Amino acid sequence: MSASLNYKSFSKEQQTMDNLEKQLICPICLEMFTKPVVILPCQHNLCRKCASDIFQASNPYLPTRGGTTVASGGRFRCPSCRHEVVLDRHGIYGLQRNLLVENIIDIYKQESTRPEKKSDQPMCEEHEEERINIYCLNCEVPTCSLCKVFGAHKDCQVAPLTHVFQRQKSELSDGIAVLVGSNDRVQGVISQLEDTCKTIEECCRKQKQELCEKFDYLYGILEERKNEMTRVITRTQEEKLEHVRALIKKYSEHLENVSKLVESGIQFMDEPEMAVFLQNAKTLLQKISEASKAFQMEKIEHGYENMNHFTVNLNREEKIIREIDFYREDEEEEEEEEEGEGEREGEEVVEVERVENVGTESSGADESPGKGLQPSQLASELQAAPEPLPVSSPEPPPALPPAVEAPVTQVFICSSTIC
Repeated sequence: MSASLNYKSFSKEQQTMDNLEKQLICPICLEMFTKPVVILPCQHNLCRKCASDIFQASNPYLPTRGGTTVASGGRFRCPSCRHEVVLDRHGIYGLQRNLLVENIIDIYKQESTRPEKKSDQPMCEEHEEERINIYCLNCEVPTCSLCKVFGAHKDCQVAPLTHVFQRQKSELSDGIAVLVGSNDRVQGVISQLEDTCKTIEECCRKQKQELCEKFDYLYGILEERKNEMTRVITRTQEEKLEHVRALIKKYSEHLENVSKLVESGIQFMDEPEMAVFLQNAKTLLQKISEASKAFQMEKIEHGYENMNHFTVNLNREEKIIREIDFYREDEEEEEEEEEGEGEREGEEVVEVERVENVGTESSGADESPGKGLQPSQLASELQAAPEPLPVSSPEPPPALPPAVEAPVTQVFICSSTIC
């Protein structure tokens, strides 16, 4: 345990020195700062020589003497943050030196030149200058020989470090191999799960698309059927309105003619000459009589304006639509089995009827006329003579165009006489 602490302290110290060295690198020459070190207004540091070089590169027109800029003033940008540095009349020499960084550089150089401690062989903390060379099997810690002889591990079992080292190193290697192998398997499972996620998303997208297409198909059927039924109602409306308006026009013309006759009669009543009156009275009376006899009031049937025969009963269709759901394969198999059983039962019933019909024919065909009919003849007679439906509506609904076949629901017109 002490050896591990020694290793850790050494590695931590080395890491600190490496981090410190990174902070002491000049961004221009990429080497450790060379004194004197100047600090810029943006708090970044440069070697004075590097600062002079970058200043000359930014101001090539300024005269130099012996590699040193002699002109006063000028400006350049910090290579670290691109902040503009404005120099005074002293030029580069007007920048302040960073004495703290220079002292840190001196300390770092002293520490780096100091001989490194030998840490490859840890020493025992209880016995100075005694190397750790055995391993305590009971306490599971490395120790020294003196600790085994008269120290804390004198009653413990020990083994050479090499044996324990090889065994634990082999165990560690096997454990790492197991982890790596399990990681590969886990990564394979993760890849499969990711593929499964993609497959689920794709399948759901397709199912949603198919579901939307089917519902859009149903919407189209409903819209088409609605338009057809609306056109039927509109056509009936136009026919009835045309008939009523024709009656209105007819009665209006009759009123106009009668008004003219009344007006003529009133004017003729004021005729003072009896001879003239008698000469024209017969003609006027004849016109009035003809107008009264020729016109017969045509009345509209009671309930002519009623449109109840266009009532639509969608209770069954609504129930079917509300029961729309996803089907399972096991349900489909059960339905197929039930259909197969129904077909077999139907075949048995047909066979029994055939036997009964053969017996009936053999017994005699001169009995009652209905008893000798074959099933096909009976069905044809039923189809030929359907039972009439009672009619109480004043006007039967007009025939609708054939409905488009729909996979889920159909729309029916329900009149008061049928539904």
